[in-house]
Amino acid sequence: MKDIILNILQQSIEVKDRFIKKNIDLIIKSADMIAMNIASGHKILIFGNGGSAADAQHIAAEFVNRFQIERPPLPAIALTTDTSIITSIGNDYHFDEIFAKQVMALGKKDDIAIGISTSGNSKNVIKAI
Repeated sequence: MKDIILNILQQSIEVKDRFIKKNIDLIIKSADMIAMNIASGHKILIFGNGGSAADAQHIAAEFVNRFQIERPPLPAIALTTDTSIITSIGNDYHFDEIFAKQVMALGKKDDIAIGISTSGNSKNVIKAI
């Protein structure tokens, strides 16, 4: 059991290391874009399905509450939390519309939409972006 756990953790470390080395410039560019947009009075809309929905809520909470340091709250909304909105859109239109309609309703020019999809194929996430 110990070897299995160590192997899984080592693989996770290696994947993260490769990801950071390959994407560090894009990560910095994204962080700068988010910071500039927030400083200009815009907000972040975050969404995804299943575990990605939980990630969206966690990320929004870190923006609104705090992350690592005390600071003023930052404007971020997880579009995965209002079951009345999600189920009414899913029922009256289609599940593929649940995020797109919220982005249209809540998003303004220059706000940032962050869609999270582990497969990259979530139709409702793609449609909202």
